[in-house]
Amino acid sequence: MTAVDTRPGRVEVHGVHKSFGAHEVLHGVDLVVEPGSVTVILGPSGSGKSTLLRSINHLETVDRGYVALDGELVGYRRRGDVLHELKERDLLRQRTRFGFVFQSFNLFPHLTALENVVEAPVSAQGRNRREVEAEARELLARVGLADKAGAHPRQLSGGQQQRVAIARALAMKPAVLLFDEPTSALDPELVGEVLSVITDLARTGTTMIVVTHEIGFARQAADRIVFMDSGRVVEQGTPAQVLDDPQHERTKAFLAKVL
Repeated sequence: MTAVDTRPGRVEVHGVHKSFGAHEVLHGVDLVVEPGSVTVILGPSGSGKSTLLRSINHLETVDRGYVALDGELVGYRRRGDVLHELKERDLLRQRTRFGFVFQSFNLFPHLTALENVVEAPVSAQGRNRREVEAEARELLARVGLADKAGAHPRQLSGGQQQRVAIARALAMKPAVLLFDEPTSALDPELVGEVLSVITDLARTGTTMIVVTHEIGFARQAADRIVFMDSGRVVEQGTPAQVLDDPQHERTKAFLAKVL
């Protein structure tokens, strides 16, 4: 059994609006991510990147519009012209098709690295523990942590914790991997080891959506770059198009500061 599921992972975001109180964070976002592609979302802080990512797997509910994975609405069921939010059980089942890697690792502090990777496939997917444990050891080896299976998070560096978090996301055999600024909480000297693992994953044909400020990674790993500003998709295209020949003034201004 392979460590990464190769199912399709086509993500459609259609007319998504999201507000927190009176503050509208997403203004009618449209986005299509093709199966097996790597999409990097760039933009200044506060542009709605993380909110969009969390809306894709329904960690945030949307106010208008919808998200679909392989043609199936995420978080809702349509009855006639009305959308009804899924029951918690159905939502959890659907969410297992997404692997989510957070900024702050979100590991269980009382569990070892191996137990952190094993927990969700067993509890959320009902899979055989012995089988999952064997796969988890393979995944830890894949992210360079074969010798850390018995370590607790407090015994690991930030970079090692984030690599455990990536192995944990992969253990679910997701159709889509979502990364929310996976290096932003790391010391600068640890960023490279995490980006190296993500770059290797980008070559495996897994659908990936990565929110990051790492322009070098975007240039190297992305099939498509999406630039957001003020809750809107301002520009998108190949790395060469967006990074080397941006068309929108906001994109040009942002890149002038970070390149």
